Amino acid sequence: MLTELETLSQNIGRLIAVSQRHYAARQALEEQLTQARSDCDATRAELEHMREERNALQAERDALSAKIDDAQVRLNAILEKLPRAKGQSEQDSQLDLLATAQHEEQESQEATRSDAARHGENA
Repeated sequence: MLTELETLSQNIGRLIAVSQRHYAARQALEEQLTQARSDCDATRAELEHMREERNALQAERDALSAKIDDAQVRLNAILEKLPRAKGQSEQDSQLDLLATAQHEEQESQEATRSDAARHGENA
């Protein structure tokens, strides 16, 4: 009978140790769950803040786009009121401007060559 009581006492001791480990593990998991819930709430609050910022930026973008459209309309109205300096057939095309620039560059190069030739003759 004494042996049975000692065995029973040892088994009760083991059960108490196992129960304490499970209790400690459960408390640790509850703390982790509380921390995770806190992190989740903080993330949700940050997400809501970011959504508000996004909505504000979208509203600002839309307002600026409307201002740009309005300015474009006003600019076009002003341009239509300005008198035309040249007729449609007299307007310089970009190719004409390019040809003029190339001609001026060639003249500059020829002048540089003739200056160099004169310096060569003097030497």
